[in-house]
Amino acid sequence: MEEIKVAQEKFGELIQSEFARIERMKADTEVTDYSKIDKIVIGVLPGDGIGPIIMKQALRVLNDLLAPEIADGHVEIRHIEGMTIENRAAKLQSLPDDVFEEIKKCNVLIKGPMVTPRAGEPWPNLVSANSLLRRGLELFAAVRPIRIPDKNIDWTFFRENIEGEYIWGNKGIQVNEDLAVDFKVQTKQGSERIARAAFEYARKNGKKNVTIVTKANIVKLADGNFIKAVRRVGEEYPEIEIQERLVDAMCAKMLDPEFNKGIEVIVLPNLYGDIVTDVAAEHQGGLGTASSSNLGNKYAMFEAIHGTAPFLIDHGRGDYADPCSLIRAAGMLMAHIGYGDRKAILDEALDICTITERKKVITTDVDGASAAEFTDYLLETIDSLKK
Repeated sequence: MEEIKVAQEKFGELIQSEFARIERMKADTEVTDYSKIDKIVIGVLPGDGIGPIIMKQALRVLNDLLAPEIADGHVEIRHIEGMTIENRAAKLQSLPDDVFEEIKKCNVLIKGPMVTPRAGEPWPNLVSANSLLRRGLELFAAVRPIRIPDKNIDWTFFRENIEGEYIWGNKGIQVNEDLAVDFKVQTKQGSERIARAAFEYARKNGKKNVTIVTKANIVKLADGNFIKAVRRVGEEYPEIEIQERLVDAMCAKMLDPEFNKGIEVIVLPNLYGDIVTDVAAEHQGGLGTASSSNLGNKYAMFEAIHGTAPFLIDHGRGDYADPCSLIRAAGMLMAHIGYGDRKAILDEALDICTITERKKVITTDVDGASAAEFTDYLLETIDSLKK
């Protein structure tokens, strides 16, 4: 049948593109050493919806905690224009070429949430800008910490950030009107590098467990090979225990102390990581409380894990969005470029402001604090801790 022949040709082209990507991964071995950079450039991508609102507050925190380094020119905070949905739609590019060139001139990025259009929305059907940024900058590790002290949970998720179901997300094959096929991609190189990132983190932070989350009982090849790759890398870290969980059970029972016993560092493929970390963030206190770092060998990007909150914007409540997610991302950024002491101050201040004292609570209710009011309170707390 002609339909099958066309589908086979398209599939062959996709496979060929993966061979080229594998060669690029093999060559991507040079790791940025921030201690040797004279000027570290932090690129700012505010995003859409509540993005610019919460970004303003995150930058207040960055400017306060990195004030000496900004003053002496060692750190530059650089605003990058052009990543609004309006501009991307006008250019019919999720990641406009000219904007991407400016992005690559930065060392690290802090990014607000960005619109990915869905059917029925008044935008062209653009692919995810997040996915293009991750792939374009080879940000293969999405690292998401989750802390729920009253449940004795202190986990760090390492989500493979490029492959899986997302890498060909807009390249499936519509064979005919009755049959559509999408794909899941797993490579030895991609799985091993996310595994190594997880084990290195565990070793450096005194963690004794890495837990692999898949659906390998059903997805035999891609998920099975992912497990094999993680265990193969794990042989180089004999002091670290390796265990496995199935993704559906992980979502259903993550708060069960018997089920989650021993879990510290969790490594998982792309789609499962997207889902499981969102579930965990909800248990932590909501998506507004969680942040993510996207790490590669050369670049890094730090962001909130939630969306653009159109409901808040449409109801004139954008100023009451919780900025904690992006503020926590700013803390992760500071630690990544060598200022872990500033992140420690920020973490302590956030614990005081959101858990210990709770003088003001970020809500979307009329009686809650605005994003700016909360940040005022946070900065007051930071100043008191500096003394």
